[in-house]
Amino acid sequence: MLAAASFFLSGAVLGLSAGFAPGPLMTVVIAETLAHGSREGLKVALAPVLTDLPIIAASLFVLSRFSGFEAVLGAVSIIGGVYLTHLGLQSIRFRGQAQEEEKNPASLRKGILTNFLSPHPYLFWIAVGGPMTLKAGALGWVAPTLFIAAFYVCIVGTKMGVALVTGRFQALLSSRAYTTIMVVLGALLLLFAALLIRDGTLLILSGLSDN
Repeated sequence: MLAAASFFLSGAVLGLSAGFAPGPLMTVVIAETLAHGSREGLKVALAPVLTDLPIIAASLFVLSRFSGFEAVLGAVSIIGGVYLTHLGLQSIRFRGQAQEEEKNPASLRKGILTNFLSPHPYLFWIAVGGPMTLKAGALGWVAPTLFIAAFYVCIVGTKMGVALVTGRFQALLSSRAYTTIMVVLGALLLLFAALLIRDGTLLILSGLSDN
């Protein structure tokens, strides 16, 4: 029982650190909350729950079947960078809440695509989450269940908390400050996009050099 509890604690710590870590998904949570309210930010926060099962399966499949895994992950990273460029430019062009509320924000779709096209979940489950789940599985089904449950409760819970806090401060922002923050968030998304494209290119080159 103590061993299972240790995996629960490990999952919680990893989930909290991933939940609070700055990155593309966190930036989209904040941007969607500011643009459309806390409800849309909460939808983005659910992305890991909706995307990680196929990500885990795809990571393990690609890892076991293909020698050029770096090239595949690099391609995913570049596609993710292109998508974040689109979101970043959209955020920079934002000119007010009333204008945006007339449209369907599709926040959940943005969160799903952002998480699915980022290499970070793949790398986490290959390097950390997968091995720990297998190790916990040696103790039976309780330990891996506790590990995975704690991880997702914490990663989703922290991002939901960020969305709620951001939504509370939204009403205090003047129109000018509001637009400025959206521009800054857009610039951050463009930075993350550039990093993803750079990392993707390096991964592809690494995969080609190994062949």
